[in-house]
Amino acid sequence: MEQDLAERSLRYRTEGARTSYRETDAALTAWKRGEELAFLSEVSCVPLQQTLRHQHTAFGNFFTGRARYPRLKSRAGRQSAHFTRSAFRMREGVLTLAKTSTPLRFVWSFGEVDLAALDPTMVVASREPDGRWYLTFAVDADTPTPAEPAGHAVGVDLGLTDLLVTSDGERIANPRHLVRKARNLARYQRRMARCERGSTNRRKAKAKVARAHRKVRTARQDFLHRTTTGLVRSADVIAIEDLSVRNMVRNRHLSRAIADAGWGELRRQLEYKCARAGRTLVVIDRWFPSSKTCSVCGHVLAELALSARHWTCPGCRTRHDRDLNAAKNILAAGRAATRDAVPGDACGADVRRQGPSLPRSAMKQETRAVRHSA
Repeated sequence: MEQDLAERSLRYRTEGARTSYRETDAALTAWKRGEELAFLSEVSCVPLQQTLRHQHTAFGNFFTGRARYPRLKSRAGRQSAHFTRSAFRMREGVLTLAKTSTPLRFVWSFGEVDLAALDPTMVVASREPDGRWYLTFAVDADTPTPAEPAGHAVGVDLGLTDLLVTSDGERIANPRHLVRKARNLARYQRRMARCERGSTNRRKAKAKVARAHRKVRTARQDFLHRTTTGLVRSADVIAIEDLSVRNMVRNRHLSRAIADAGWGELRRQLEYKCARAGRTLVVIDRWFPSSKTCSVCGHVLAELALSARHWTCPGCRTRHDRDLNAAKNILAAGRAATRDAVPGDACGADVRRQGPSLPRSAMKQETRAVRHSA
């Protein structure tokens, strides 16, 4: 809440003291009794208290160094209200929120789940920037049953031309959702820029821009869900690289393409889907030279330009596809990390699950000249 954030910040700057949740909860009661913020009494106190809890958690994360200083959110952005069990009633599929006289009408999106038997522990009502409203139900679910063993392991190399290349040779092209919608999005943004600030036409134009972004976002999410679900179903062990996406998007030439690819979201989905299905996700150290290492003999190149998509190993004369070779090395490193190394796998000694430190090669090799072609 704006009032709470302002008072917290003022107290911290002037007195150097922190504010506890109990103090903010008591302040909320005083705000309701005043004339300026009396409208807060028109809604349930539960979502207001939940907002104070979220803000208190945000300050806790800031003081422990896990997050930045909390900031005010734009009114035009996503808005949400959290209702716990005491602030709503759910009977036979009919939802009634606290301090409302009529049930809330909504469309249920999951046909395989009986809405009448649903017993949610929390309901989140949210409004997106494009004006759409959503209801999210939190329920207590049983531990999912692990998936059947697939008897297969796969290494995944992420890229921009191909979103990913697997060690099996499968290539999944990058759909570039933002590029496909960029023309319409630019047209809507130009219309919004020509509208007067605060006008009704500008508000309508801004909603069109938000709808265009929503279409890109949902298309990307759907594609990533299909891709990650296919990987989890097909392999018991999935090995990926620990990419520093936050640093990579600082490249002004590739930042938009990297953000559009959704590498971070792909990893997040793999993490929770592997945990639910009983699969093993191995994250390879980000400094591991997967592209420069020969997957046949283990020779490590001194340099390999980003434009070189194929190269010939000077040790064994094997011709490599850059991305496929990297995926094979990532798989070998993943097997080594899970103590399931297969004889003949290259580069297994150079892997660590996490960490910024630079791994060292297990073999001392002379640097040789290499021939590569774009």
